[in-house]
Amino acid sequence: MTNREFTEVIEEIKDKMYRLALRIVGNPEEAEDVVQEVIIKVWDKKEHFESIENKGGWCMTLARNQAIDKTRSKHRRTNDLSEYNNISYGTATPESILETNDLLEKVKELYNQLPEIQRTVLHLRDIEEYSYDEISKITGFTSNQVKINIYRGRQALKHQLEILKNA
Repeated sequence: MTNREFTEVIEEIKDKMYRLALRIVGNPEEAEDVVQEVIIKVWDKKEHFESIENKGGWCMTLARNQAIDKTRSKHRRTNDLSEYNNISYGTATPESILETNDLLEKVKELYNQLPEIQRTVLHLRDIEEYSYDEISKITGFTSNQVKINIYRGRQALKHQLEILKNA
């Protein structure tokens, strides 16, 4: 594998690795560290890297595992991403912007209360748009376990939002 081929593969996946790492570690600097560590690992194993069929999935698995290791070593919980969201409101009124921000914060709180595996698979499916099979390879769970956790996570969010709506 040439340097150019390696760079092309990494450029394609690095933003996704960063977003996944950021969601797990909750700190932009640590997420960047995770991505750099993964890139170094991939470079060190570039002979093996050539034979991997799904290079993106393999890199995402490495990023996930590295981020979890970093989190476990610091004994920290995942933070929400509220400070990293930039929503364009166009011609919305101040009241509707306030309502939207309030709802967004509530959804983030509910999302952060989900079990780790549900947060991970929901992120990979709904944010990164991976298929069930790709998520299965990244997480090491069967495709059915992935589907079940996505379903349960969505149902839990839906149930909690209905409770908030009716309150």
